[in-house]
Order: sequence, then C-alpha cells, then structure tokens
Amino acid sequence: MTSAKKVVDADTHISESQGMWDLLDREMYHRRPVLVSVPDDTLYGERNAFWLIDGNIFPKPAGRGGFNLITPSAAKRQQTRTDISLGCRDLTDPEARLRDMDELGFDVQVIYPTLFLIYLTDDVALEVALCRAYNRYMAQAWAKGKDRLKWVVIPPLRSIEESLKEIRWAKDKGAAGVFFRGIEGNLTLDNPYFFPVYQEASKLDLPICIHQGSGCPTFINFFNLEKNRQWSHSAVLPLFAFNDIVNNKIPELFPRLRFGFIESYGSWVPYLLHSFKRQFRGEWKYSSSADLFRDYRIYVACETEENIPLLADCIGEDNLLIGSDYGHNDPFEQRNFLPVLRSQRNVPSRVAEKMVRDNPCAFYGI
Repeated sequence: MTSAKKVVDADTHISESQGMWDLLDREMYHRRPVLVSVPDDTLYGERNAFWLIDGNIFPKPAGRGGFNLITPSAAKRQQTRTDISLGCRDLTDPEARLRDMDELGFDVQVIYPTLFLIYLTDDVALEVALCRAYNRYMAQAWAKGKDRLKWVVIPPLRSIEESLKEIRWAKDKGAAGVFFRGIEGNLTLDNPYFFPVYQEASKLDLPICIHQGSGCPTFINFFNLEKNRQWSHSAVLPLFAFNDIVNNKIPELFPRLRFGFIESYGSWVPYLLHSFKRQFRGEWKYSSSADLFRDYRIYVACETEENIPLLADCIGEDNLLIGSDYGHNDPFEQRNFLPVLRSQRNVPSRVAEKMVRDNPCAFYGI
C-alpha cells in the first residue's frame, strides 16, 4: 500500500436542483423539469414536492412503480433535514462540501446522481438534454472543488452517438467513471448495443460504474413501493448485470476496461459465485474466486456492517471498495464510516486502508 494515495469516498450523491436545469440547451429549455408541490396532508405526507418531466412525476412516492428520492429539495422531508446542509447536498456550495469532507476525513468524493437513478423518459432528445445539463453542472462543481469532487458522467444511452460525445467531453472535466444501471431500458448490459460505449470508456481509461437504480421501466412496474420497497427494482439490478457481464465474458472483449458494482452491497457475491460454479462445473477455471475479480477487473462496494473479511477473501482485498452514500438519508454511522471501518478488529488495517485508498484510486483512476 502506498500511504500517499488519497482517501476516497467511493459513493456519494448530489440532489439535483432547479439551477441544474438552467443549463439545458435553449431549444429544450421549455421542456425542462418543473418543480411542483402538493399539500403535506395528503397520502404523500412530507414527500410533497416533485419534478414534472415529460408528463410524469419524479419521484413517485406511493403505489405500483413507486420510488423515493431525496430530490427535489423543496419537499418538506428534505427541508427539515439537519444531517447535511442543502448547499452540500445540491452542490450549490462546493466549499461547504469540501469542509464536510475534511471533517469526515476524505480527500476525494466520487459523486453519483439521484434523479437519474430512475428511468426518466423515452424521448431521445429530452434524455440527451437532461444528461448534458447534469454533466455540465457537475463539471462546474468539479472546477470549483479543487479536483476533490470527482463525478460519474451520465451517458444518454438511447443515443450511442451522443453518449460517446458526452463521455469524451467529460473526461477532462473531472469525470471518473461512466454511469450505468443494472438494466438500461429493455437491454441487459451484455448487449452489443453498449459495446461502443465500453470501447470508448476503455480508450479513455474510465470505468463502467454500475450503480443501483431503476433503469428498466417494465421491471419497476411489477412492484408496489409499500409492499416490496425499492430493493426489488433498484438494489437487485446490479446483480443481474454481474451475471450478464461475467457469464457472457464481456471483460474479455475489453481487456483494459474496469467494472464496478456500486451501492448494491457485497454479500450477494458468494451466492452468485456458488450459482456460477454449479452452472459451469466443467468450465470453471478459477481456483480462487478472487482470481475472477482480478482477471476481469471487477470491483465491488460494500458497507461496514457486512462481513468484510469474507468479502475480502471472496472478491480479493485489491478489488473491494466502500462508500458512504453521502447526501442520501443514511444513518450517521454509514456517512461517517471511516473510523468505523478502521476500528473493526476483524478487518486488518492493510485491508481497510486499501478499501479507502489504493482500490478506489485504482478503480476510478485517481
């Protein structure tokens, strides 16, 4: 381990604000997300503000196909938060966020979206405009953040041509990865449709960052938020992606490309590997499962409450990440995971430091 490596929080978030939509291209500005609100004595309670996009509301805090988000910040539930200031959450005050990072002990945060965790529109032109506005907002925050606020570029995947443009544009403006959800629209991530994006990401030394989220509108509509919660259509999708990418040997087609599975925990890894070994009894070539992660350049982000020694053995101590989910509604212990991780007696200090220094720096190219 190199002690000079930066301490990195591998998974943090922004709450998208109205100011972001001021960056929409002029010809699409009339289709920008519009903030709407309802009384707080309805079914939605303190989740009483929404974005109106392409005729639909986001988030949808009740019923079949529902999901919760921390954006917009105008919702009463978000206005009353005291854990993280609004300027830190929506990055209208990057300096305040840097001060928060100093207090928490991080040199760098890698920032993921919130609104874009959800599939937003079928309209290609609108998707391109929304992604462009987000990416430009994040580039501005990075420029003010002294290279400490790294971010993951969102490609408008319904247009591969525009996706490649956005990835190339973002490379020199603080982007540290390319954002994917576990299923995109009606396509799994082994689909050759995405190969030009993988090739460009590999060329630019940007990893593919597969974050939990509801990227498949068909799948999300199977589930009722009150009964099934968001795990059913959000956290589980990266597992599908892992299965599709590994079983179809996608990393062999792009021998320099790194893949990360973010905010989907890590305890599913032994289960899926057991399944793989049963399916491919005669073909399984790895004496150690960690060899698979090393050879395929796959990284997994976990949490402090998981069995980290088991995951380090299974995934390999060089391929394990950890993030705070900063910005979302996680308990203080998760947001302040650094001292918790370093104090765990069953986690060697070597492993703990790799998880917050060497491994995220290697994965994100920091």
